[in-house]
Parts: sequence; C-alpha cells; structure tokens
Amino acid sequence: MCLGLVNNKRTKCNSIFIKSRSSSLSTKLKLPTNPYLKKFNPTYYVRDLHTSYPNNAVVPFLLADIGEGITECEVVQWFIQPGDNISEFDKICEVQSDKASVEITSRYTGVIKKLHYNVGEMAKVGNPIVDIETDSSNELESSLINSEVSPPSPSAQVQSINITEPLISGEKTHTLATPAVRRVAPAGKEAQPSKEIVEDKLVPLSFIQKSMFKTMSRSLKIPHFGYSDEYILDDIIASRNLINDYITRNNQFSFNKISFMPIFIKSFSVALKKFPILNACVIDDDDANTAKLKFRRSHNIGIAMDTPGGLVVPNIKNVQAKSIFEIASDIRRLQEAREKNAIPPNDFQEGTITLSNIGNIGGTSLSPVIVSSEVCIAAIGKLQKVPRFEDVKDEVTGQLVEKVVGKHVIPVSFSADHRVIDGATVARFSQEWKNLLENPILLSAELR
Repeated sequence: MCLGLVNNKRTKCNSIFIKSRSSSLSTKLKLPTNPYLKKFNPTYYVRDLHTSYPNNAVVPFLLADIGEGITECEVVQWFIQPGDNISEFDKICEVQSDKASVEITSRYTGVIKKLHYNVGEMAKVGNPIVDIETDSSNELESSLINSEVSPPSPSAQVQSINITEPLISGEKTHTLATPAVRRVAPAGKEAQPSKEIVEDKLVPLSFIQKSMFKTMSRSLKIPHFGYSDEYILDDIIASRNLINDYITRNNQFSFNKISFMPIFIKSFSVALKKFPILNACVIDDDDANTAKLKFRRSHNIGIAMDTPGGLVVPNIKNVQAKSIFEIASDIRRLQEAREKNAIPPNDFQEGTITLSNIGNIGGTSLSPVIVSSEVCIAAIGKLQKVPRFEDVKDEVTGQLVEKVVGKHVIPVSFSADHRVIDGATVARFSQEWKNLLENPILLSAELR
C-alpha cells in the first residue's frame, strides 16, 4: 500500500490518502493538526505500509546541533545496528568534533532500519544519521514538526490532489538536542595506525589533530623564552609522607593518599601571587600599539593528563583559594572522569597558566609549548635520586666537609612569551617556587 499527504480545501484539514496497489480500495485518514504546520510549504511524506492500518512510521533521526558552532562530526562508533530494537534515551552512536565527543541518544522507541554513515565518515549537522521505525503516529507528527522531510523518489507511487494550503516547508527548523553526554575530545590518536605498517599510505588528519594543528600553529607564532632548573625534594617528600599518614588516620577524605601534584600546584600558585604577569594574557597582539595585558585574578592552573585517547589539559579553578586537600580532591575527580573519557567541557575553559607533569612517564629535558591564551607554561620531569655535593658536619672534628650525598631531584622547565616576559622574571619566579618546595615550612607559612 502507498501513503501520501493531501489537503482538503473544503474542510481546511490535512489528510492521508491511502490507495492499495493491488486493488481499487482507498480511504482517507485525518492527520493530527498542529498550528506549527501552517508556516510550512508543500512537500510529501511517503512510505510503504506494513499493514492496512497506518500505524508504523519510519522516522529520520537528524544529527542535532551539539553547540560550539559545529557543522559536522566524525562518527566514532555505533551502539546499534539495523534490526535492533531501541527505546527512548538509548545510545545510538558516538560522534566527535574538534571540541568534544558526544554520545547521541534516541528520542524514539522502535526498530533501527538504516544507518546513514559508516564509522569514520563525517556526518553533517541537520542531516539524518539513522532511520527508526516507530509504532506510534505521535512519532510521525513529531518528526514532521521537528525534521526536514526528504521529497519522494521518482519511483514512489503516490495518489494525491493539488495542495492549496502549505503543509511542510523547506524552511529549516531547529531540533533540540536529545540528552547527550558531553565528553572531552582526546588529543588525537585516531590517525595513528594500530598495527604494523606494511605499506605507505596517506591518512587525513582527524578532527582532534586538525585542532592541535591550528592551536600549535598559533602558539608557535609566539617567541618562546626557555628556562630550566633543578629542585631538591627531600624535605617535601618527608612532608608528603606526614600528610598521607594523617589522611589514613581520618575518614573524611575521598582519597587514601595524595601525590606530589597537589603540593606542586598549590606552591606554584603561592609563588604566582608575587609574579602576576605570568598569569596574564595578551589581548590584541597583532599590533604593539594596540596590544594590552589582561591580569587575571583567578589561578586556573591547567594540568596535562594522559587519557586512553591522547593528551588533554583540563584546569583546576581558583587554586589561590583552595587547600592542598581541595586540590587533591579536584585532581581525583578529573582522574575518574579521564578513565571514562568524560571530563566536563567546563574544566577546559578559562585556563590561565599550565603546569605539565610528565615525570611519571619519564624525561628530564623539556621544551613545553605555550598555549596562545597564556604567557607561561612549566613542565616537571622525572623524580630521580642522584649524587650531589653537600657540606656535612664531621662528627669527629665538628668541621664542615664536602661529601657526596644522594638527593631526590626533579628537573623543571619553563617557556614564556618573550614579547611581554623577560628572562629575569621567569628566573626569579622559579627561585621563589623552588624555595617553597625545598623549604616546606615556608610554604606552610604562606598558606591561608
């Protein structure tokens, strides 16, 4: 059987005209009327019916606007296949832009009829991504209101009369996004081959790699000034051990122990108070005559995190007002979200300075790249116990003698925007931070 939409001029109502291909039997069913339909221009909604009772409808599910000005997304994975049953709010697919990864969920209950894209293909916002056969005429009306319906194919057998009142328009309508889980887009392992390369091949950049390409290209327009030093952490190690002993004796914390990172971040913020220019950003930097420095009161310190999909850099907000325990709690929350690849987008916004710690992976000599919205970045390398000379009091003579002792040392590297930051400023900041870490009593004295 075949179905077409017609308009009854006399009654001013919309109808469905049904004619059997195998007989002359025909009938009309009234469509649910809706004031929103009056603004549309004529078109058709055509489909084959499974039975003589027109209850089922194939609804094209459109890729809704996920925000951030995104016009297309890459299909990362499908959670369903043709023939699968699906319920409202079930996951359909995961799509990824250069800003976020999103799980698209269903607005309908029914059966999956068609997937419009394969994994890895680019899906356009506003276009169908999947067809769902629903079992309710309400779904049909909803689809007509919220979707742009494709015109019938030339082979469709439709019996209809002239439509004098507009029913459906080519005017674009806005579909509200269905419930989705906004997730952080990992920093780009998509184009990396997972198996051994047996022949040369060209692979286009993924969305994330394109984003990295643009971001790093902007960053490398900044003249970088580099500075490196070593910090001795023996005293801070002893202090951290005391803190962790305290944590194990109390049940008020959501974590069993802290790493060095909360201490690094808090001491970094304390030192930053004396060098606010390192927390600033350059505005209108195309011309020195119009360029300005924006000094920012919040210390939103970005931390680089390795995820299953690549490197991401969320930030901890208002570090200057938080305790070491509060910072540790924030890091734990981000780590838990990282394991699910689900760090909220808000955690990536409004960063003011970055502190990258790759010591758990390795490396001693680092050259971090400045984010274009910041003027400074610091990177911490691997903690090592190394021999160092030290003046030690001789137990027999009581005199100071030089001896070789083992010290726990971390390498620290800085990059700063040399257009507005001079080398002396970075060196003085490093000495301030170093003094706090090598003398924890001074750090505790600075805490509020």
